[in-house]
Amino acid sequence: MEIFTTMITPYKKDGSIDYETAEKYVDWYFENGLDGIFAICQSSEIFYLSLEERVTLNKLVYARAKRLEKESGRKFTVVSSGHVSDTIEKQAEELNAVLESGTDALILITNRMDINNEGDDVFIQNAEKLLKLLPENAKLGLYECPHPYKRLVTPKILDWCLSTGRFFYMKDTCCDAEIIKERCRQLEGSEFKLLNANCQTLLESMQGGGDGYCGIMCNFHPKLYSWLGQNFEKDPEKAKLVQSVIGTFGFTEIGLPYPLTAKYHMNLCGLATENIARNRKSEELTEYSKDCMKQMKFATDCLEKYLEI
Repeated sequence: MEIFTTMITPYKKDGSIDYETAEKYVDWYFENGLDGIFAICQSSEIFYLSLEERVTLNKLVYARAKRLEKESGRKFTVVSSGHVSDTIEKQAEELNAVLESGTDALILITNRMDINNEGDDVFIQNAEKLLKLLPENAKLGLYECPHPYKRLVTPKILDWCLSTGRFFYMKDTCCDAEIIKERCRQLEGSEFKLLNANCQTLLESMQGGGDGYCGIMCNFHPKLYSWLGQNFEKDPEKAKLVQSVIGTFGFTEIGLPYPLTAKYHMNLCGLATENIARNRKSEELTEYSKDCMKQMKFATDCLEKYLEI
């Protein structure tokens, strides 16, 4: 199984990106056993970053990850998105800039290829146009990004992706175990990997043929996700416990002000981070939210000790 985090973006007090802290995040993700990073995604506040910021941040993340990979001999993958524009031509410009800055795969946001949700034929037509504007050797992936709306992938689109031979990753956000199983059956025998973003269905999805996790909660307790990916088959009883814990804490994605919560949690882990986001107001991180993060960390630290990780 492959366990990926979604990269969050730290800022300095003046609101500019704190690239030094971002590099420390990469080290932390690696040290906590993750297999990869999804850089320049919604967790990165992609729609609030300039193209120059997206490219600079991605370049730093990729370079640091590849350095860690080389020094350790352990694979550490970086996949990256970066296109937020409405026109295919502008999206191609953005994606090519990210590609040139370094990545193991370019991840295409599904709603960008069907802006007005007009159907599969429009999606495929726009996707074919976009692919022609990207290098033929660029590995690609899909991301069902919830913003500005969640454009779910259909069986027809998956078949089209497989027919191109260019797609290798998918961040699945359908949050439906049965749909995930169907998708896994459709992808069986291909090199196309399905990574579930929904922690509540993670164990079931891996048991049903999924290839792992790519999501928000690896910014909080990555060791538990790494353990689950490695041990869910050989230690099923403990796997159920871990699933129950991560599934319960996963609901904080909605009820609390993410990504401010993740940035506060980084402070609890010893990585000094300002309480600043471009898509949330700093005052949304209330004392209640902070206390919830402290409780989460205490509980997950205890579980890690129990699992001896």
